[in-house]
Formats: sequence, structure tokens, C-alpha cells
Amino acid sequence: MFDSLKRMAMQKLAEKMMSNSLGAEATNAAAEQGAGAVLESIKAKLGSGGIDQVKDLFSGGNMESNELFQDAKSKLSQVLQDKGMSSEEANAEAERTAPDLINGLKEKFQSTEEADSEFNLDSLTQLIPGNAGDLLNKAKNLFG
Repeated sequence: MFDSLKRMAMQKLAEKMMSNSLGAEATNAAAEQGAGAVLESIKAKLGSGGIDQVKDLFSGGNMESNELFQDAKSKLSQVLQDKGMSSEEANAEAERTAPDLINGLKEKFQSTEEADSEFNLDSLTQLIPGNAGDLLNKAKNLFG
């Protein structure tokens, strides 16, 4: 699922960022790095016990008040700055693209299409580093 998420995130970012001041090559590199950074944020949040924030973000919660969303915008901005954008332009670009990226991921998780079946909120525990996901699933089963 992680590879599919990253691929989808890269596509979304590349589409949204093509009109920026960076060249096509830098934009594609920024999209790849930005997608990786956002997904690493998700994994880190899951690994630190923040599965509720991740589920909230992908199940229709308020993006603007979600710490994970704010972190994603910050990481996107930093990647763009590293590629040569000014801080102001990078922040504006991240502000413009992050909602579409998260909404695209959210659509995959909420989809009932067979092609999107690997994107389900319960499978997010597979992204947790180490065997913490197994521990969470076992704990969930104790209370289920």
C-alpha cells in the first residue's frame, strides 16, 4: 500500500505544481520528495500512536486543524525551498497543493471501487515501523 500511496501522491503533486516557477525536472523531483516526506510524516504519526489523527484526516475530519496536515504543508514548503523557490512562493505552493494531495488520498480511502480496495483505514497499521502495527492490531482485538 505504501508504494501505491507514494505513486498516487507523486502524481497529484506533479499535476498541481506544474505551473510553478521551477522547471519541469525540479518540479517532478520536488513532487517525488514531497510525496515521500508526507508519507514519512504519516508513518511517523502512526509510529508515535497518532493513528486517530491519521484516520481523522482520511475519513473527513477538518484538515486545517489536523497536526498531520500542517506538517505535510510544512514539509512540502521545505522541499520546494530546497529546489530553489523563495520561502513565500514555496509556502503559497504548499498551501495550494497540500489540500488537493490529502483530498486525493482521502478519496482513495473512501472509495468503494475494487481497484482502490488496498486503501483502507485498517491497513494503515501496515505503515507503522517495526512490529508496532502487530501490537496495535493485537491490542485492538483485546478490546473488540
